[in-house]
Amino acid sequence: MKSLFDLTGKVAVVTGGVGILGKNFCRGLAQHGADVAVVDLFQESTDEFALELSESYGIKAFGFGCNIADPDSVKASIASIVEAFGAIHVLHNNAATKGSDLLKMFAPFEEYSLDTWNEIMSVNIDGMFLMAQAVGKQMVAQGVGGSIIQTSSIYGIMAPDNRIYEGSQYMGVRINTPAVYSASKAAVVGFTKWLASYYAPHNIRVNTLTPGGNESGQNDTFIKNYSNRIPLGRMGQPTEMVGALVYLASDASSYVTGQNMVVDGGLSAW
Repeated sequence: MKSLFDLTGKVAVVTGGVGILGKNFCRGLAQHGADVAVVDLFQESTDEFALELSESYGIKAFGFGCNIADPDSVKASIASIVEAFGAIHVLHNNAATKGSDLLKMFAPFEEYSLDTWNEIMSVNIDGMFLMAQAVGKQMVAQGVGGSIIQTSSIYGIMAPDNRIYEGSQYMGVRINTPAVYSASKAAVVGFTKWLASYYAPHNIRVNTLTPGGNESGQNDTFIKNYSNRIPLGRMGQPTEMVGALVYLASDASSYVTGQNMVVDGGLSAW
């Protein structure tokens, strides 16, 4: 059974690859033998991290600067990835955004700007569509199947408990879970199911990975309030999301498609 988790010879594309979760996802795939295309907004940061992956794990890794909300940028990046690696076997559709202005991102619902809503949707779901479309087309042409994993969020499948946000901050800004975040992440789950059905005849599996809250710059008040809502009694760590990704990317999940793997410390069980 151990060999089912081996990704040697596979090429994995990870969007949002230099984010807090993204770096851990890339490392996990590389540790299991995959060559990795690190995709994120800025070329320099993707190049630096790709070099770290290559040196640390002895795999082939390259960085690709890409705005996944831009169709031309996506098309050019996928072409460059195929040129560099020869194929794509795994897509981790992981990139998401908090927008360009945190104050606007966390504005009260009654005052929420449509421009901010559209900015966040353009990455969280439009960008996911563009990447799945481009990579799916490549996988079909290759004729050997593949795996697409799309990152949602616990707040894509349940509503937030707004009481936990009293006194809570992120990077010094008062926070909440805005409607646009829940709406975009719920869309990911539905989009995954559609893709799973659509690509099944080509042996391309499509699944959702839904993390619960991870520690990533929140203040102590939020961490305490959130942890009190979790059966396991704490927030998650980014490394704890990686095992689920490797499982979904590998042949260990060869009969799994259209599913949502929730890694939330038990939050959604309550």
